[in-house]
Amino acid sequence: MSHPDETRPALLLIEDDREDALLVQALLDEAADQGEHAGAERLVWARTLDDAVPFLDAGPECVLLDLGLPDASSTRALQQVVSRAPDAAVVVLTGLDDERRGLEAIAGGAQDYLVKGVADGVLIARSIRYATERKRAANTARRLREAELRTQENVRLERGLLPRPLLRSDSIQCMTLYRPGGEQALLGGDFFDVVELDDGTVRAMIGDVAGHGPDEAALGVRLRVAWRTLVLAGVPPEHTFDTLQDLFGSERPSTESFVTVCDLCITPNRRSMGMLLAGHPAPILVNGGLAVSYDGQAGPPLGVMDAVSWPMNEISLERSWGVVLYTDGLVENVEVVAEDGTTARLGSEGLVDLVRLAIADGHSIERIVQETLATLQTTRSGTFPDDVAIVALSSPGGGL
Repeated sequence: MSHPDETRPALLLIEDDREDALLVQALLDEAADQGEHAGAERLVWARTLDDAVPFLDAGPECVLLDLGLPDASSTRALQQVVSRAPDAAVVVLTGLDDERRGLEAIAGGAQDYLVKGVADGVLIARSIRYATERKRAANTARRLREAELRTQENVRLERGLLPRPLLRSDSIQCMTLYRPGGEQALLGGDFFDVVELDDGTVRAMIGDVAGHGPDEAALGVRLRVAWRTLVLAGVPPEHTFDTLQDLFGSERPSTESFVTVCDLCITPNRRSMGMLLAGHPAPILVNGGLAVSYDGQAGPPLGVMDAVSWPMNEISLERSWGVVLYTDGLVENVEVVAEDGTTARLGSEGLVDLVRLAIADGHSIERIVQETLATLQTTRSGTFPDDVAIVALSSPGGGL
């Protein structure tokens, strides 16, 4: 019987009577000789509940608990064990005249009970093994339920946080998409929005807060809401970034944080577009069936410099046009597999190539976005290493 300081015990025996503890050890050793193993070689003995606390915190696989401890009632002892070692199976030990407490302990969270003086080594070993297996099955089912509930909550939360494009006419097609990075189930720091004003002007925006986590996600939502408010209030594009920079400066989680943004302003006749870039990747422009990564003038990300201006890029649009805005998670961290089996970073030009191929096949804007993501996800088992956001706009039936 050992008292390891660091090794996780397979079996923790909490028993105040030394002779009873030695008897349990001997019975388990005897059962092991008969082929019934229950982790007796890693059994740890604690005389009292207080002595057992560090071993409970280590996470034993199974706890043999005497309900007659001197420092805790049977109810308190069981509650303490279940609370401190929630993943451990619990088998309680009762006296000959107190079998009722064993049944009450099962109702209170134990997996089984044994009557001292009646159970032999084989029975004890099997009870430990079966209790451990039942607890593992219960833990697995509980984790699955928790994961399902988290997924449902995340879906509801994302529905509330992700914007719905505010389009007042059918003179423009719009497709938006968001995928959290890695194993995340919730929003990251990417954000976007699309708004059509009363005069037919369409404003679209996409941004990326540096970093990952709830602070960045919350900041992205605040910036998106602030942008929509400014747009609906009639603030012109050339002044929007100034206000967002002031807001970001007062809200950002650290002085090292920054945010990149791309802001588009499409005229009511859909024949020209203004573009502002604050350190963000330029969008893919499809004009007259030709897809290019637009090489425009850009200013620094928000939060990097004070008293800075962002140049306006004026772009003429053909009758048939489209534009794809995206965050850098789509091109900087995603690898694609070449025909020779080698992998390489997708990059902006690689994304342009994918859009060109889709256009050549005559696909719609929605089909292009979905197939592009499907192609990239095959190299990442359905996930991306970074958050990905896409906003695609086009003239009706043209460009994309």
